[in-house]
Amino acid sequence: MLKLMFITNNPKTAMSAEAAGVDRIFVDMEYIGKDERQKGLNTVMSHHTIEDVAAVRKAVKKAELLVRVNPIHEATSDYTSSEEEINAAIEAGADIVMLPYFKTIDEVRRFIGIVNGRAKAMLLLETESAMQNVDRILEIEGIDEIHIGLNDLSIDLGKKFMFELLADGTVEKLCLKFRKKGIPYGFGGIASIGNGAVPAEYIIKEHYRLGSRAAILSRSFCNTAMITDEDIIKRALRKGVAEIRELEGECEKHSRFFFENERKFIYLVDRISRGE
Repeated sequence: MLKLMFITNNPKTAMSAEAAGVDRIFVDMEYIGKDERQKGLNTVMSHHTIEDVAAVRKAVKKAELLVRVNPIHEATSDYTSSEEEINAAIEAGADIVMLPYFKTIDEVRRFIGIVNGRAKAMLLLETESAMQNVDRILEIEGIDEIHIGLNDLSIDLGKKFMFELLADGTVEKLCLKFRKKGIPYGFGGIASIGNGAVPAEYIIKEHYRLGSRAAILSRSFCNTAMITDEDIIKRALRKGVAEIRELEGECEKHSRFFFENERKFIYLVDRISRGE
């Protein structure tokens, strides 16, 4: 089964997500440079805080707590250094620390060194430079998991639509490299079953074809910026996760090779990319 990740800094929502079967509660502290590179796009800018990490840590008991920090940076008058930020996240209870938007081998080495085995170290691969350096990056000891960020990577590669990276083989090539190294990996986000520009069921089948182990539940899965009633959120999460697990039960009956003939989404991606 996929490890499902849900982004929230609300302790009550985190508890609802955990009860629904979400595996990882995702507190998102990244904001440095994000506004600029995603300018004009309909994306989420969470800018959660260390206080949010501590509050969610108290609320969840079974789910892992994943914290996305900022890209590697030095201290300025506006923010603390990466060392201070990562240390604070771990001290506040992070089980997994995610490094976004890295480009160089040295950035990854520095990140791994700061985490220093105190939490799982997860890389979020979402730049062309990281792709170009991926073979050398994968030689670094201490990488516990890798997630491919389809949105930012598609922007960096000049794609019109993020799922082009699934259709054109980019994600598959990366997954093969990760698998050969024995590093668990996941990619992108998924909407609820039957929803999304590319329906979630197509994307879930791609996860199984490619041997992925994790996916983020997207904003459209349960948009807590629009829905504030906790009972409605709880029901939506419970229903949505149950539907995903039901589909996964069917997927697990087949080998990865079965899904080679199930790639109907490629034609849909092509039409969306061409603006049809």
